[in-house]
Amino acid sequence: MKDITLVSYLKALPLAGPGVPAGPVAEGFSRTLRSAVAQVNRNQMTADHAVENFQIGESRNLHEVMIAVEKADISLRMMVQVRNKVIEAYQEIMRMQV
Repeated sequence: MKDITLVSYLKALPLAGPGVPAGPVAEGFSRTLRSAVAQVNRNQMTADHAVENFQIGESRNLHEVMIAVEKADISLRMMVQVRNKVIEAYQEIMRMQV
């Protein structure tokens, strides 16, 4: 089973540090964000497909269906929290006096 914790996800991200050339920040952020949204979408579609298969009788493994649904739910909740933090940071920046 794949580790889906936030810590493991953040460790897998390429970070700029000492001796590592930093690329364009906006491109890296947008690519990371696009990738995360795509992964959440894939999780949602997998869960929907698992539920449909269970409903029509193709799958009899309720535990696998529930794991797929919970994985989709957790990834969506995490994406919503990331969105909230980004909006909060943007609002904080807009309140700064120049």
